[in-house]
Amino acid sequence: VQLQASGGGLVQPGGSLRLSCAASGSIFRNMGWYRQAPGKQRELVATVTSGGTTNYADSVKGRFTISRDNAKNTVTLQMNSLKPEDTAVYYCNAVSALISGLNYWGKGTQVTVSS
Repeated sequence: VQLQASGGGLVQPGGSLRLSCAASGSIFRNMGWYRQAPGKQRELVATVTSGGTTNYADSVKGRFTISRDNAKNTVTLQMNSLKPEDTAVYYCNAVSALISGLNYWGKGTQVTVSS
């Protein structure tokens, strides 16, 4: 199984970025994004089920939108109105639909929000 993430970078406060993740090698129940800021624990950002049900961290509601293409096994995170506190390494996550509790992680992509 491979999760290939892309789209991180440096953006000014108030700007936008889009993260994409392509998963291959299996089928997945939930897909989503987590992030980890320096000195902090990894936290959930947003997830989406294969049926399209979404879940967001309170801190990103109204600013981030997660979407999924089941046919392509891709998940996208559109991040708008970015704040400095959104700065973190973002990780793509996919939960196996075949083995209960099995999580796959992509390599992180850095998002830096700074003027």
